[in-house]
Amino acid sequence: MVSSLAAMRNILVTGGAGFIGSNLTLALQAQHPEARIVVIDDFRSGDFKNLRGFSGDFVAADVARLDWQKQFKDLAFDAIFHEASITDTTEHDQLLQAHDNIEGFRRLLEFAAPCQTPVVYASSAATYGIAAGINREDQPPAPANIYAFTKVQLDNLARDYARRVPSWKIVGLRYFNVYGPNEPHKHAAASMIYQLYRQMKAGKRPRVFRAGEHKRDFVYVKDVVGMTMHALTAKHSDIFNCGSGVAVSFNEVIAELNRNLGTSLEPEYIDNPYAFYQPHTEADMTKAREELGWVPKFTPVTGIADYVKILEGTA
Repeated sequence: MVSSLAAMRNILVTGGAGFIGSNLTLALQAQHPEARIVVIDDFRSGDFKNLRGFSGDFVAADVARLDWQKQFKDLAFDAIFHEASITDTTEHDQLLQAHDNIEGFRRLLEFAAPCQTPVVYASSAATYGIAAGINREDQPPAPANIYAFTKVQLDNLARDYARRVPSWKIVGLRYFNVYGPNEPHKHAAASMIYQLYRQMKAGKRPRVFRAGEHKRDFVYVKDVVGMTMHALTAKHSDIFNCGSGVAVSFNEVIAELNRNLGTSLEPEYIDNPYAFYQPHTEADMTKAREELGWVPKFTPVTGIADYVKILEGTA
């Protein structure tokens, strides 16, 4: 295990061609230009275009079926960032979701265990379920779909390995509603901020559920990447929320997009067809602030403004 972040020479990122994973990979490359960075991805949720400028090694593989020992032999990594996952919440094949998400993480942990390689992995706010309100890490899990269930199992696996090897650092981050560059390939699964931007850019009234007052903790991907890297400084294994700490309504998002696009498009309100639709998500970031010393750099206002500049090519 390396003694400092600056000393990292070999870094592994799973899911590194995906939305968050590619942003993380390129940020790691910028911060550690001398390091060997290895990305594993099978392109189910990723796109090669997200890795423009990547100068490291790429392994085209499924983490749940990869022979880790054979692939990496005696290569010892200084840190592993696990972003690989079936992220499509509309994928209802429970066996596929459970096998690939859970067994992929289990294989990674078994590979990392001999050297106690520090692991930071992507959990999800979906583990909290659909109850409205502020979410704190000590809440009991209440997964409402198979995707969320698999993320609960990742948290359980991490705790189990950490209990068995207390000196090993395994840190989970419960990502809230992430938005930002490198998400267009997700199409309908891209963030609502991107979906609304596309509608408004085309001159259409942005469509949201009646009356646009549902709230989400939208967290900018640059903050997600920053916290993911910073999580290596945790004193011990743990799980933290990763959000902006602020809940904003879809009406507020539309107002900010109008402001940044120079438009004045009114929302088009449509009926909500879902019986169980989450009215409010919000990350309590107290634990991250007090135990990690992490505070998000972007508010929803500044994050949306930065993102629109990138989408418009004016950044």
